[in-house]
Amino acid sequence: MDPIYVCGHRNPDTDSIVSAMAYAALNNALGDHDYVAARLGQLNDESRFLLDRFGFEPPLLLTTVRTQVRDIEYDDPPTIGKQVPVSHAWQILHDHKSLSAVPVTNEDGSLYGMITAGGVAESDMESISNPCVQDVPVFNLLSALEGHIVNSEEDAFDLVSGEVVIELSRRGDPLHGMKEGAIVLCGENADVIDTAIAKGASCVIICQGAAPEKYLGIRSSTCIMVTPCDAYRAARMIYQAIPVSRIAQTEDLVYFHLNDFIDDVRETVLQSRYRSYPIIDHREHVVGTLSRYHLLRPRRKRVVLVDHNEKSQSIPGLEQAEIVAIIDHHRLADVQTGYPVFMRNEPVGSTTTIVATMFQERGLQPSEKLAGLMAAAILSDTVLFKSPTCTQRDKRMAERLARIAGIDLDKLGRDMFSASVSADKPVEALINTDFKEFHIAGHALGISQVTCLETDSVLARMDELLPAMNKLRQLRGYDMMLLMVTDVLRCGTELVFLGDEEVIEQAFDTGRISGQNVFLPGVVSRKKQIVPALAGLWG
Repeated sequence: MDPIYVCGHRNPDTDSIVSAMAYAALNNALGDHDYVAARLGQLNDESRFLLDRFGFEPPLLLTTVRTQVRDIEYDDPPTIGKQVPVSHAWQILHDHKSLSAVPVTNEDGSLYGMITAGGVAESDMESISNPCVQDVPVFNLLSALEGHIVNSEEDAFDLVSGEVVIELSRRGDPLHGMKEGAIVLCGENADVIDTAIAKGASCVIICQGAAPEKYLGIRSSTCIMVTPCDAYRAARMIYQAIPVSRIAQTEDLVYFHLNDFIDDVRETVLQSRYRSYPIIDHREHVVGTLSRYHLLRPRRKRVVLVDHNEKSQSIPGLEQAEIVAIIDHHRLADVQTGYPVFMRNEPVGSTTTIVATMFQERGLQPSEKLAGLMAAAILSDTVLFKSPTCTQRDKRMAERLARIAGIDLDKLGRDMFSASVSADKPVEALINTDFKEFHIAGHALGISQVTCLETDSVLARMDELLPAMNKLRQLRGYDMMLLMVTDVLRCGTELVFLGDEEVIEQAFDTGRISGQNVFLPGVVSRKKQIVPALAGLWG
């Protein structure tokens, strides 16, 4: 089965990472083994600390859920090496009538060309007007003719070339006008065989018979073969014994990679004339072929959204994915589906609290390690239970998980918030650690949040922070750019802002602001305090 990716929001915080991991673990434990926890960005310092602390690997990094070639049910035909005879390629095309082409590969599995039934037929028709072959491997010829060589074992023959001549028994001079180096097909007539050898034939093929005894073990520069095929069939099989590389299409090939997006593939296919296109993987090896009908109804990637339900915060290509479920604790936003999906949205302080409740409802206790990680995620999103979004349910669930894990919540909280901000961290990384974009009443704004035990070390870098914030603001066309430096011990936020200072003064009733930052006591939540205040001002 295809995986179901459980994704938090972009620039993921700890709650986003852990709720995705926990929801995937819950469903996999209940028997649905297709759930894969994913992340849409790099881990912040806090999340990395906690994953290391409890012994977990980071979730899969997922950059898009746009439908790709790997998502469609493409054909998986046999691939053939470029040295195999044309007859083998024809047999594959005959046995697999739904195939319009077969990939031809180099020895390392990379694409050499494509062979089609039309290409084989065209080559066969050309042999009528030009009955010559060049450098046909003797191994190929013996296989095609089901024959054997009667020459002395000391005679070595690797390649056969020449004009193909059929000489059946007749009166007069046999092989009149034969060119030197011809390939002669005949019966058991010794006169014809002797004449062919005397005139320098490269090969004599005795059809539907046995070689006269005098030729058995003969030393000769002419290769003498015996085949059970009649002369007409043998002549046709000679042309089909040539390596498929001679007639395969190798120029102007159109092929696709597994990671190519179906939108781009469809556009390319519409502009080309081929019926089948090879597919190659990251090693440049051929893994299959696709045709136009494969593009009609491609499979979509399946996703579960946790800790968000807003397109601007979700994974690129979401409109092409199948949303299986949404687990969230934010306001309802603009994610839409074409059919009903499972959705659980509850007014609690952490999405992990909801997932932990689902564990409880299903009678499943998380492991000690996972319980510890989930407790830490609740602590993180509720800012040690000081956020106005925090509920008694968050606190009770975190305490229950802490008992399962055998950990002290106060110590864990101090340790993880101490690890959340590094003094020497680049300001660009600091701003993007927990960043979200919002659109409110025609206003676009970006809000970053950094949670720490003290704010002085961050505010000391204002000369670096403001230019970096302004750069991001101009790049994305925001009306306002905010950085929340939330102090856990003071239970408040130093709000660094770029934009209209009157908006900040009115929205948060700060009085006259001097500079680019202001302390907001009791403000620790972006979604419950910052965004609603601005939304109320802008209507």
